[in-house]
Amino acid sequence: MIGIKMKTTAMMISLLVISGCSSNNSKPDEEMDHSTINKDMEEIDQNTTENGHRSHDEMVSLNDSTGENELEIPAMLERDNEKGIVYTVRAQKGKTEIFDGTETKTYGYNGAFLGPVLRLEKGDMVKIRTINELEENTTFHWHGLEVSADADGGPHNTLKPGEEKVIEFKVAQEASTLWFHPHPEGITAEQVYNGLAGLIYIEDDNSKNLGLPNDYGKNDIPLIFQDRNFDDKKQLNYNAAMNDDGTIGDTLLINGTLNPKLTVNKEKVRLRLLNGSNARNYTFKLNTGDSFVQISTDGGFLNEPVTLKEITLTPSERAEIVVDFSQLNTANDLALINEDESILLPFEVSDQSGEINKIPGEMNNFSITEEEKDLPVTKKVELFGMKDQVTINGKKFDPERIDFTQQQGVTEVWEIYNKPDMMGGMIHPFHIHGTQFKILSRDGEEPPENERGWKDSISIQPGERVKIAIQFKHKGVYMFHCHILEHEDNGMMGQLKVE
Repeated sequence: MIGIKMKTTAMMISLLVISGCSSNNSKPDEEMDHSTINKDMEEIDQNTTENGHRSHDEMVSLNDSTGENELEIPAMLERDNEKGIVYTVRAQKGKTEIFDGTETKTYGYNGAFLGPVLRLEKGDMVKIRTINELEENTTFHWHGLEVSADADGGPHNTLKPGEEKVIEFKVAQEASTLWFHPHPEGITAEQVYNGLAGLIYIEDDNSKNLGLPNDYGKNDIPLIFQDRNFDDKKQLNYNAAMNDDGTIGDTLLINGTLNPKLTVNKEKVRLRLLNGSNARNYTFKLNTGDSFVQISTDGGFLNEPVTLKEITLTPSERAEIVVDFSQLNTANDLALINEDESILLPFEVSDQSGEINKIPGEMNNFSITEEEKDLPVTKKVELFGMKDQVTINGKKFDPERIDFTQQQGVTEVWEIYNKPDMMGGMIHPFHIHGTQFKILSRDGEEPPENERGWKDSISIQPGERVKIAIQFKHKGVYMFHCHILEHEDNGMMGQLKVE
């Protein structure tokens, strides 16, 4: 269906290194001795050629989507007929026909692969029954959701096989696109790789009144991007594919669909982008060079739409964009592509005109106050290392150690520094559980316009220092970590206690 030339050469890019978070008790930067780690990394770098990583410089390219399969749209999860708003979410094993005629062993929520969408509304009192039907421990982490620590689904909230737990919370945050996935200590990467991931939509009065495209599956499309490797039996063999520095695949699945295409009408279409990969970054753009509009960050709407020609998302980041297919030249092949021009998602534009939606000039009242700008840095986080030598503030995760404390309802400023290694370093996507935060600055400069909104994950370049203003609404112990999942599993994670 697509006449775009298929690409066979691997793209050369600079790998990213996640720099860690520092604790109140950690040594300052100038006192920290990384000489042993640097030596180890130099030896690893000289000797390593595996699974798409070589000399910290080369990453395997994605195969182009041929566009032969219509994109699967996740189902909306039906609510249970019980008192309160009740959902049941089951972690399950299954088999999925990703390739025609072959069943691949997969994990999923309420099904064989991936999960349904949970739709919540601001002000709702919600109950979710979580059930572990796997043969191993798991957790249910609600990524981006502001909930108490005992409901957050971090590694302390483990469910053994056959166990279940009901969590309850009030939805107190604004309209946004969040997601859920497992977070058990040491095996998060493999469980996500096998298929445990789903989306959460929060709606509020503002989102309903903006007039944005909101016909689910028609002009409001969820897109979960995940790269995978399949073995010669077309199985997800994580042990064979796994790389300590982040598992990268050559095959892209979107919503679990191989070689997808999306059929749209000539109208504005809202695309909710989630980088659900273990380690790969994506720079999304249209192959025609046309622009689109970003309307939302991880945790809510931007104040006004931002016109872009490309947007980069690191693992776990989300963004909502609107593409106006009524204004694009559809005579030639049209597709969403990656930075190296890999074809991610071909579009087939019908002759039918769709709804007439206007993107409002004002969508939110997000602000950074003068008081927040004047706050001193109270917590420093240093991300450092690669492979199994990753640390935050020179330390690996210890479930018995609290790295930071913070008072409930009090805003503090954290500084996150990605310390380069002798090969330059990697980008680290840094995530904090249980809250949304504001980016105050990147290397002392204001963040770009499309990052001036609520965030729960942030991309940090080697050598970069980022300041954020952060407040927690609930008490308990929360995680902060690199969202390259193999780095997280290797101990690039810390704990914050909110008192």
